[in-house]
Amino acid sequence: MSKFIFVTGGVSSSLGKGLTASSLGRLLKQRGLRITMCKLDPYINVDPGTMNPGEHGEVYVTDDGGETDLDLGHYERFIDESLNRNSNTTTGSIYSSVIAKERRGDYLGKTVQVIPHVTDEIKERIKRLAREDVDVVIVEIGGTVGDIEIVPFVEAIRQFRRDVGRDNVCYVHLTLVPYLAPSGEQKTKPTQHSVTELRSRGIQPDVIVCRSDQPISDALKRKISLLCDVPVQAVISAVDAPSIYEIPLAMHDEGLDSIVCDILKIDINERPIDLTSWEALVYRVEHLEETVQIGIVGKYVNMPDAYLSIVESLRHAGFDHRAAVEFVWIDAEMVPSEIESEHLERLDGLIIPGGFGERGIEGMIAAAKIAREQEIPLLGICLGMQVMVVETARDLAMMSGANSTEFDRLTEYPVIDLMADQADISDLGGTMRLGAYPAMLVPGSVVATLYGAEVVSERHRHRYEFNSRFKTRLEEAGLVCSGSSPDGRLVEFVERPEHPFFVGTQAHPEFKSRPDRPHPLFQGLVVASRGRRAGREPRLLNLDTVR
Repeated sequence: MSKFIFVTGGVSSSLGKGLTASSLGRLLKQRGLRITMCKLDPYINVDPGTMNPGEHGEVYVTDDGGETDLDLGHYERFIDESLNRNSNTTTGSIYSSVIAKERRGDYLGKTVQVIPHVTDEIKERIKRLAREDVDVVIVEIGGTVGDIEIVPFVEAIRQFRRDVGRDNVCYVHLTLVPYLAPSGEQKTKPTQHSVTELRSRGIQPDVIVCRSDQPISDALKRKISLLCDVPVQAVISAVDAPSIYEIPLAMHDEGLDSIVCDILKIDINERPIDLTSWEALVYRVEHLEETVQIGIVGKYVNMPDAYLSIVESLRHAGFDHRAAVEFVWIDAEMVPSEIESEHLERLDGLIIPGGFGERGIEGMIAAAKIAREQEIPLLGICLGMQVMVVETARDLAMMSGANSTEFDRLTEYPVIDLMADQADISDLGGTMRLGAYPAMLVPGSVVATLYGAEVVSERHRHRYEFNSRFKTRLEEAGLVCSGSSPDGRLVEFVERPEHPFFVGTQAHPEFKSRPDRPHPLFQGLVVASRGRRAGREPRLLNLDTVR
């Protein structure tokens, strides 16, 4: 039978519940346990798919096409397991399901209420994850204890221990222990109040993880233990770490995985931990030898979490090549200016990421032109690939005014166009190509060399595609279509082989990068950027030679 860990938070949002849950997942996996994870989000949207990235951060996409919260990216990167759409549940999806059941008559005419109908639906979503091949399910509850939105979720997980047995559930509560400079003290009152609020909802935490900017003393741990009624060894100090990938080791040193295993009656003597591979990763993170500057030309640069997976993917590639990546955030709307153009030319590499809407498009096109003409390594992702195509059409293929029909429906040269089977886009949440799709790569191409394969699978999230009617003219202009769908209808990759690195993909490769297994496209960009910085020709990567 699967066991369950519920991670809640108090005092403040953005304390790091997702990273704490992910780190615990990695530690348990290193003990040989089979792990899966889930995020329960309190917002009423059915999923994050239609939410503004500038407000909410990126939308993470799973292999099966689920549009999910960005914390699932942390989960996958840390536990190195592919999750699915069932790993993210929102208030909106819960109520949609409950109302649909009521309309069908599933409740046999009963009055539908939060308890038991909504809480039962939440519990059912959690139990779906408890498969035969899963030992532990880790569930993060979004928001903070005390928020009105999360009351049904807290009630559901309170009931859960009664349903599945005391030894099969562990409650982990994350709180803030702030340091007040005027008094020179760390204060436990926020933690006490947070735990009191949680207990008022019927949950006694088994473990308290204390976030702070400096270690929690033993005396403070004893105080929290006494006032919050948890064993002193179950009070975990979670200090700010130089890198998020150091958090699992810090949590292990504090004994988090051991105390959780003890609560769940998992014998740690039968499950010894092996952290060798993760320690090797952290060693590389701590011993970076050079720096490369890579610009991200995007629409949502005021909210870096909108590009979280891209940032982490670049870091992963840097770890593997002893290079620290310094990010330069460039507002696409500002690029056409002369100042920004000169700024771009001083960078070692560029990424043009995905996005929706017309804002900043001309700036992205201008950035692609600068990268092509100045031989700046460039990786275009989704919309980034599309603007690379538009730039080639306008400047090299004699198609003045070429554009995507997303931005100009009347363009004479719609080199990017809506998919033929997506004529109706009234339902913004249901008209995209979502999830993992295979692609066939041209033998000997740059992307085939990088991947070390001729058949690959990447995750997608978009509506518009390369218009194959213009493929011949664009290839005559030097843009090589180096990857396509198995039926040849859809172009998945483009490149310019004579350029140091000019690669675009319709997919979102950032969703498959892992800290100890970086994605080949990001490795290619980092290697080319190092070459530009050192004034030498970049050497194409063959994955057979990569650690």
